[in-house]
Amino acid sequence: MRRREFITLIGASVAWPVAAEAQLKVHRVALVFTTAPVAEMAGPDPVNPYARAFVRALRALGYVEGQNLILYRRSAEGQLSRYGDIIAELIQLKTEVIQGASFPAVHWAQAASTTVPIVSVFNFDPVEAGLASSLARPGGNITGHTLSAGPEINGKRIALLKEILPGAARVAYLGTNEDWEGPSGKIVRGAAQVLGLTVVLAAHTSTEYAEAFNLLGRVPVDALFVSNGPYQVANRRLIVDFARQSRLPDTYAFREAVELGALMSYGADLLDVIRRSAGYVDKILKGAKPADLPIEQPTKFELVINLKTANALSLTVPETLLARADKLIE
Repeated sequence: MRRREFITLIGASVAWPVAAEAQLKVHRVALVFTTAPVAEMAGPDPVNPYARAFVRALRALGYVEGQNLILYRRSAEGQLSRYGDIIAELIQLKTEVIQGASFPAVHWAQAASTTVPIVSVFNFDPVEAGLASSLARPGGNITGHTLSAGPEINGKRIALLKEILPGAARVAYLGTNEDWEGPSGKIVRGAAQVLGLTVVLAAHTSTEYAEAFNLLGRVPVDALFVSNGPYQVANRRLIVDFARQSRLPDTYAFREAVELGALMSYGADLLDVIRRSAGYVDKILKGAKPADLPIEQPTKFELVINLKTANALSLTVPETLLARADKLIE
């Protein structure tokens, strides 16, 4: 064998395992929810629609569990005190990116580590909360996507509700005390006043809705305005069932409630946001820094109306509203 051929052969034998190791690089990613049961997050196509969208988006980007991805699925299941242990475990497991879906998860993750990248879906202002220097340049280890272009979207939601219920006078606001006192709650009250509506707070906690539902059984209201917190997403079935039993026209920030039988929704396409967040996870795994990835606002908003529910409530949806709807469920 010639010397040059021998050197080439030896070089190839050394390079092969290095290349193979690079190809077999297994990434460790965590998906952390606030209230959804972990059982609904499991499997290659989870029952939870948001977990399913995230897993499928990662798969489309080339990340497959059992091959080049370990996906840790965790949830506080409504018990916020569990976040400390969850985040500590994920750091110990050398997680490369934490996909945190809400403020509690992000807050705990940042408190535990300023180096582990965090991608979040924010239903609050991350700059106002002190988690980012600006939307354009977050500047730390946190980035992601917001669910609205600002609290003003809730003013539009209550205006749409008034449009479908022109005779309404009193509307119940279902949310936490924090929702009510925050920017979104203040926007709703201000918009309602302009529309000639009185808003009544039906307060609930992270896990308990009974008191709010009991209040709505005693206080006469014409409609139900559901805040856009993470608890409402997780408990959408409970809320929609109550609204249907109470014959209350209801509005939400996410279409999944309308698909369960709610009357209407207007807000960001949450599934689209989740898919885009998977793209951020991909960029970070490939070397991008969270500090340099802008926190993006939603690009897709949708108005969804359930005509079957409208008929059951003896409501006539105005033609002008039907023409503006992105999706009609019949």
